[in-house]
Amino acid sequence: MVNNSNILPLNADVALEELATDAVAVGLPMNTRFRNTTVREVMLLKGPMGWAEFSPFPEYGPEEAATWLSATIEAGWHGWPNPLRDKVPVNATVPAVDPDDVETVLAKFGEVSAVKVKVADPDVATDIARVQRVRELLPEAAIRIDANAGYTHDQAFEAITALDFLDYAEQPVAGIQPLAELRAALREADSTVLIAADEAVRKATDPLAVAQAEAADVIIVKVQPLGGVRRALSIVEQAGLQAVVSSALDSSVGIAAGVALAAALPELNHACGLATAALFDAEPATPAIPVAGHLVPGTSPSPDPAALEKLKLPPERQAWWQRRLAQAHSILIDKA
Repeated sequence: MVNNSNILPLNADVALEELATDAVAVGLPMNTRFRNTTVREVMLLKGPMGWAEFSPFPEYGPEEAATWLSATIEAGWHGWPNPLRDKVPVNATVPAVDPDDVETVLAKFGEVSAVKVKVADPDVATDIARVQRVRELLPEAAIRIDANAGYTHDQAFEAITALDFLDYAEQPVAGIQPLAELRAALREADSTVLIAADEAVRKATDPLAVAQAEAADVIIVKVQPLGGVRRALSIVEQAGLQAVVSSALDSSVGIAAGVALAAALPELNHACGLATAALFDAEPATPAIPVAGHLVPGTSPSPDPAALEKLKLPPERQAWWQRRLAQAHSILIDKA
């Protein structure tokens, strides 16, 4: 039985002036287009517990950004719970590239035991070919797809049944009820592919609605969109579903929070989507590159001052991010 009352509140106990003092916005150049961008903008802040990240995507409004700021406050001003495991398995991520380019992308990740493949772009046939190419190259790897809610019911059913070796399909369709209907149709067709919910959890007013509707087997949890490591842990506990921790295209400062969450989960049955540092050409801090397919929990890496200065966004973007920080903080205080 899910119980929303046990979800931890958002963190809102740091003044805006303290947050803004050492905050700097940087642009991280990407080696592969991802989420229709080649530069990921993030704001890095320094608190008493170390560096933290505030990086809601540019199209997100203040209401949604406020939840991300709660995670920033936890990371920089409170720290994270103690880990239950000393390493976290991670998957490679293959964007919606041409099947002929899959091998080049996979080479950036080194040794991995799992791969997440972006789909729903440009069409189902190309998606299937892209995934099948991954399987040809890594026949022993666990493979999952992520449609970012981009499929119709029929497209999702076609792709998933054609790729019956999948570990799970992440957010194949939009909305909770459509997920539930797709999951039921797949079970009726004797498919063993699990359904994972991402947007239906992190962008929903009620993050437990997916579990209540029996719309998924797995929930994808991301630290910033859910308001912090401890709050995400409380959501996983109440949902009662398997959980996979994933990056929100964070810098390696933010990835440290994802690793902290994965390391603190009571159970971890799937590799996590936390190897996205491989998608960046440059970062101000030491990149979170897996070793033998794993990342190790620890404190956030500290940016190198010279690299931070080199990647620092121009004054007008600094001002834009400072306004964003102030707007999110104002809403966060109102919610507290």
